[in-house]
Amino acid sequence: MEIILRQDVDGLGFEGDIVKVARGYARNFLIPKGMALEATPKNLKSLELIRKKIESRKIKAREEAEKLKERLEDTVLAFTQKAGEEGKLYGSVTSMDIASELEKQGLMIDRRKIELPRPIKTLGDFEVPVKVYPEVTAVLKVVVNPEKQTEESA
Repeated sequence: MEIILRQDVDGLGFEGDIVKVARGYARNFLIPKGMALEATPKNLKSLELIRKKIESRKIKAREEAEKLKERLEDTVLAFTQKAGEEGKLYGSVTSMDIASELEKQGLMIDRRKIELPRPIKTLGDFEVPVKVYPEVTAVLKVVVNPEKQTEESA
């Protein structure tokens, strides 16, 4: 079944794209949620009329994503965690931890956009990719330091 996307859908396409999907996916999910329209001749004509608005929105969103990318790449997040002698953490640093730390710094990033393949479980410096926009990915620097223990310094 052919549909017209009304908004960007990960793994499927961008706003204004005409894509083929399974009939059930379109009728039970995309269309009821307002994410798509059926590709009828009437809807295709209306798409042509609003295509310029869609393009200008895409350009503006990409520019904002580039600015956010620059801010993210200038940011260094530091975490202090309890660690064993070999540098292994007793806990871990997850994408949720990174998202909440970014939020404290005024950067609102959805944790699902932080592409951390698995939680960080060792001390050190890490580069974490953050998908800001479909073709814009920032690299965030994350530093995990050991928690200072008072018994050692005494």
